[in-house]
Amino acid sequence: MTSIPGQWPVSEPVDTAAENDDQGAAHLALVAVQARFHVTLGSIRADLEEQPSPMAVLNAARRWNYAITAMADEVASSLKKAG
Repeated sequence: MTSIPGQWPVSEPVDTAAENDDQGAAHLALVAVQARFHVTLGSIRADLEEQPSPMAVLNAARRWNYAITAMADEVASSLKKAG
């Protein structure tokens, strides 16, 4: 007996785990990268929103900018040394 699309209950369930494992893994890797970016950006935004004044927001943004730039320089330097 063959299932008709949309039929319930399904007489022949599809094993979704067996389908597109490589594509699923690639998709999960992409989603993980995007999630990390948005969580990090959300944390920075939360810090900025906690500031008591517009000047404090700008100062906090500068601190974030300097900290990120310093990290980037550090990581780039270590990558140059490694290889």
